[in-house]
Amino acid sequence: MTLIEQIDKDYIVAYKAKDDVKKTVLRHLKTAIKNRIVELKGAELSDDDVLDLVAKQIKQRKDAYEQYIAANRPELAEIEAVEAEALSEYMPVQLSPEELAAAVDKVIADLGASSMQDMGKVMQAIMAAHKGQVDGKALSGLVRARLS
Repeated sequence: MTLIEQIDKDYIVAYKAKDDVKKTVLRHLKTAIKNRIVELKGAELSDDDVLDLVAKQIKQRKDAYEQYIAANRPELAEIEAVEAEALSEYMPVQLSPEELAAAVDKVIADLGASSMQDMGKVMQAIMAAHKGQVDGKALSGLVRARLS
C-alpha cells in the first residue's frame, strides 16, 4: 500500500470516528498532495514525494507553534502541536542523537570534509541517505560543530 493510499484510508477512518483533529490534518495533507500532482501535470507521486509534503506540513505547524508561543497564544499553539504530532505518524522514525552523530562522522570521513566549505556536501549526503529521518536544524548544528 502506498503512502497516498494509507492517507486516504486513514482519512476515511478519522471521518467515521469523528476525529476532528486527524480529519482536518489529513484533509490539508490530501489537498497538498493534489496540488503537487497538479503542479507536476498529473504525474504520479512516489512515497518520497509524499514524505516531503508531510515533512513540509510538519515544519509549517512547528513554525506556527513557535509564533503562537511568542505571541502568548498557548491555546492556538497547542492545536498546532497536536496537528504536528498527528502528521508525525506518517514519517519514518527519527534518528537518535547518537545515530545522527555517527552518520555525520561517517559522511565527513567518507567525503574527506575538513572545512565549512564542505558543509553543503555533508548535509546533502546525510539528507539523501536518511530521507525523513533527520531534522535539518539539528543536523546543521551538528555538522557546523564538527567542521569548525
